[in-house]
Amino acid sequence: MPDALFRLEGVEARRGGQTVLHGVDLELASGPTALLGPSGSGKSTLLRLLNRLADPTAGTVRFRGRPVSELDPRELRREACLVPQVPAPLPGTVAENVRFGPSLCGRVADVETALERAGLDAGFADRDAERLSVGEAQRLMLARALALEPAVLLLDEPTSALDEEARDGVEETLARLDVSMVLVTHDRGQASRLAERVVRIEDGVVR
Repeated sequence: MPDALFRLEGVEARRGGQTVLHGVDLELASGPTALLGPSGSGKSTLLRLLNRLADPTAGTVRFRGRPVSELDPRELRREACLVPQVPAPLPGTVAENVRFGPSLCGRVADVETALERAGLDAGFADRDAERLSVGEAQRLMLARALALEPAVLLLDEPTSALDEEARDGVEETLARLDVSMVLVTHDRGQASRLAERVVRIEDGVVR
């Protein structure tokens, strides 16, 4: 796979004393990929290995051909940026939230563009981030990630906390984005709507 972003080679991972990934060999290409499986199957653990929020107990994870263990975690997480399952805005305004990540690496965020790409209009910039609806807060998490101009978004069940209307809106936004994505979901329909490739994971094994 010449355009592979990630390659996992014989990857095993443990959590809470239990092995949750068993000898995973997998390539993830540019574009949108879904990791599909039931709760507890190892999907989120695999996602966290991609930008070193966790490390495998065995095997190698590569990003653009290089072992992630050789990369600076902060640089890696700016290139492979996680959007969490539960929104957690920082105290302050929406604009301050969007500027936060880029400011840590000496960049100036284009707040309006990041909000627009995430489906929020510029009028949200001065709003209190902690007073947004859950759907709006999840879009803010997306805008914060996009402001870093990542190579790939790592999306961990990004609509599981949303009602149906908010879920549909966030899905529509994700479908329009021109950035690679690795999407963790237990929803077969969502996987088919958002991903070009679906990888099934069951009991820590890629099927």
